[in-house]
Amino acid sequence: MPKPRPLRIGMLGMGTVGTGVAVLLQNSAHILSHRAGRELQLVKVLVKNPSKTRDTPIHGFKLASSVEDITRDPDIDVVVEVVGGTGWAFDAMAQALANGKDVVTANKAVLATRGGELFDFARSHGRCVAFEASVGGGIPIIGAIQRGLSANRILGIQGILNGTCNYILTRMTDDHLDYPTALKGAQDLGFAEADPTLDVNGTDAAHKLAVLAHLAMDTTLGVDSISRRGIDELDPLDIRFAGELGYTIRLLAEIWCDPDGIISHVSPVLLRKTTPLAQVRGGFNAVRVIGDAVGETLFYGAGAGRMPTASAVVSDLVELASSRDGFMAATSRLWRDSPSPPLLPQDKLRSRYYLRLHVLDRPGVMAEVSGVLASHSISIASVIQHETIDQPNISQVQMVIMTHLAPAGKFLDAVRSLDSLGCVLAKAVHYPVGE
Repeated sequence: MPKPRPLRIGMLGMGTVGTGVAVLLQNSAHILSHRAGRELQLVKVLVKNPSKTRDTPIHGFKLASSVEDITRDPDIDVVVEVVGGTGWAFDAMAQALANGKDVVTANKAVLATRGGELFDFARSHGRCVAFEASVGGGIPIIGAIQRGLSANRILGIQGILNGTCNYILTRMTDDHLDYPTALKGAQDLGFAEADPTLDVNGTDAAHKLAVLAHLAMDTTLGVDSISRRGIDELDPLDIRFAGELGYTIRLLAEIWCDPDGIISHVSPVLLRKTTPLAQVRGGFNAVRVIGDAVGETLFYGAGAGRMPTASAVVSDLVELASSRDGFMAATSRLWRDSPSPPLLPQDKLRSRYYLRLHVLDRPGVMAEVSGVLASHSISIASVIQHETIDQPNISQVQMVIMTHLAPAGKFLDAVRSLDSLGCVLAKAVHYPVGE
């Protein structure tokens, strides 16, 4: 029997993830070729700075002079895109597909914002787009939803999908740091970018949630339709109070399906300390998936970093090398212009809530607050009041309320009414309380 032709790979980018991909292809060549049924050969790479000294010795490939040097090379079978962004990267992938090459990408932003364009383009040219590395780093959540859980109707997903935020929240909780100090520590260790905005404001998690929502619930979520709150305004006071109540705060990306439609959001959420998601620490990610047949499942692992993300990229390459036809069949239905379940407005979300009010310490304040909540049909589960902070001619106190289950719309109406009370000295702070 003749030896199978190698899968020849061109790669766009040799940063953190690209270097990891090259290292895996070089150092694990024997086992990868055994699993794929043929060799995986990295033949050409486009780098931003050809003279840059790499911290890992890698060899065996040529440096490309331009993106076209890879996308139009007839000897290349698949193009790996690990550059990021939604402009240049999309154009490069489209070029590769048009020239008869499959694409492997870690680019969740392109999938979330231009997935329909990309997959339409791939279908029109009979090519594949593989994207296991786009969500969860080394966690095989894409394959799990597409194949392992394909017998299920997915009822809900809760995910800690951003390792930067999880690292910052862990340091704020365990080491009692304020947000700027915890962020600086994350940047010093390489967990956070110099400009961390897309991570800390919830946009990165929203991109990943949009990808999971499409796979799990056949819905195309515009990123702007996902309600987002980040961690950049989180006060250590709320982390401390949450802890006293038996909760930990984590940035959760959630989507839930009910008979009327689906609802999604990204927000800091209070989770019972004993729940699995509350115990996800540092730069790790976790995804809880609820199926109608399997029940609850939990996927946990490194959510970012050179080798975990490279692991997912190379896994896609192995699958393309060994069973491209099956992969093509499994992914050809994705991001089609087909009917989606209706998106429910955020005020239809039902949750328990944590509510902190900075109020005057005087008789009758509790009655005023509880009266406002009652007028909006918000039931109080518990109240705690912390020590008085004395200032000239005035006494103030932090009042923390945990509510029973309530519709988000009614709760937010109640918050607006509370903010207008004369006894409330600052805007109310509130977060949902998870299961």
